Amino acid sequence: MKKLVIATRGSQLALWQSNHIKAVLEEQNPGLEVELNVIVTSGDKIIDRPLAAIGGKGLFLKELEEAMLRGEAHIAVHSLKDVPTVMPDGLVLAAITEREDVRDALLSQKYADIDALPKKAVIGTSSLRRRMQIEKLRPDLIIKDLRGNVDTRIRKLKEGEFDAIILAAAGINRLELLDAVEYVYPISLFEMIPSMGQGALGIEAINDPEVLAIVAKLEDEFSRIETTIERDFVDELDGGCHVPIGVNATVLENDDVIVRAALGLPDGSKVLSDSKLISKHNYKTFGREFAQEFIAKGAKELLKDAEAMMVQK
Repeated sequence: MKKLVIATRGSQLALWQSNHIKAVLEEQNPGLEVELNVIVTSGDKIIDRPLAAIGGKGLFLKELEEAMLRGEAHIAVHSLKDVPTVMPDGLVLAAITEREDVRDALLSQKYADIDALPKKAVIGTSSLRRRMQIEKLRPDLIIKDLRGNVDTRIRKLKEGEFDAIILAAAGINRLELLDAVEYVYPISLFEMIPSMGQGALGIEAINDPEVLAIVAKLEDEFSRIETTIERDFVDELDGGCHVPIGVNATVLENDDVIVRAALGLPDGSKVLSDSKLISKHNYKTFGREFAQEFIAKGAKELLKDAEAMMVQK
C-alpha cells in the first residue's frame, strides 16, 4: 500500500489527533504517504442545541464513516469516548492508542477548583455525565449547555459567559492549552468518573487486511484492556450519549484493574455508583458482569427516566 487516507473533522482537536496519527504511521511505515480528507459533520453544523437533543456524539462520526464506506478514506481517528459501542458493517475499531490523562478538567479565570466556586456559579458543559456528577457534588451551582470547539468554549469562558467550564484533560494537554486560562484543575476520579474511552484515540478502519495490518501497530495493550471493560459496561446497559454514564478502568502496576462507574439522572437527584478491583485477566467478561450488578439495582429504569428528562427539555 502506497497511500492511506484519514477521514477527519476540521476542528482543532480533530486535526491535531489526525496529524499525530499521520506522523506516527509515516514513521512506522517508510514510503507510506498519509493524507487527510477533512469533512464537515452534522455535529459541527448544529451548535445551537444541546448535543443529547440532536442525536448525541454519533453525529460527529456518521459522515466520516460514510466517507470510508464510499472508498474516500481508509481510516478515521476519533476520541474514543465519542465512538459508539456498535460498529457499522464494513468498519472495525482497529486500534486503541496509549491513553492520555483520562480525567475531566475544570477551567476557570477566577476559581482554582470545584470547592472554590461560589454558590450559583455558572458552569458550562454539554455532557449529561458531567452535569450529573457536578449536580451531585455541588447542587448549588448553575449548569448551562456549552457547545462549540475548544477555542470557542475557552473564548466564552474568558468573555465571562461562564465562571468555569469542563473539558477533557486529554484535549487540553494535546492542544497545549494549560496556560490558556488562569486555572486548569484536573478533577480527581473520586470527584468525577470520566466517559468510557476518555483519553484514548480510537482508530476506525475499513475491514481490509492491508489497512488493518498497518493500523495494528498503533495498538496499546493496556488501553485495549481498560476500554474494553468500559465499552462493554456501557453496551450492556444499552447506554450512549443520550444518558449520563461514567465508567473508568485503570490497570495498576500489579496487573489488577480498578473499575469505577456511576450513572443516574442528569440533575444528580438519583445516582448509582460502585467500584471494584479485579484481575486484568478477567477484562473480557467483567464490563458486562459489572453492568449486570447495576441492572439488578434498577439501572435500566433509571437511565430510561434520564432519557425521558432530556426529551422533555
